[in-house]
Amino acid sequence: MDITKIRELIDLMEEKDLANLEYGHDENYISLTRNVAVQTVAQQVVPAAPVAAATPAANVAQGKVETSPMVGVFYSAPSPNDPPFVKVGQKVQAGDQLGIIEAMKIMNPLEATQSGIIEEILVNNADVVQFGQPVIRYKN
Repeated sequence: MDITKIRELIDLMEEKDLANLEYGHDENYISLTRNVAVQTVAQQVVPAAPVAAATPAANVAQGKVETSPMVGVFYSAPSPNDPPFVKVGQKVQAGDQLGIIEAMKIMNPLEATQSGIIEEILVNNADVVQFGQPVIRYKN
């Protein structure tokens, strides 16, 4: 797929005020996601490897974890010299920033979708995370 076609799809997203757009033709497939607050993100979808069943998050009840919305690199702080966004034991509200996921050189905020107290941070700073991978676990 050439860059001209990708630009046309991005223009269509902006024109129609779409947040997501998926396009497939022959063996080419692209999924575009637009974060209105940040920038337009173009991401080619690659099947994610399943999360190993041995991870500590595998037995966590659904609704008590924050998962990665995309494939990328997780950062726990705005920069290496800054303190982390959240720590174990910290109370957070829905909408609070928990970290950053870098995908295709774009820094995307990872925000809390629920309020609670952080029980465990399931990934390390600079770990590669998969789509749907648990990142933060809340206390029950």
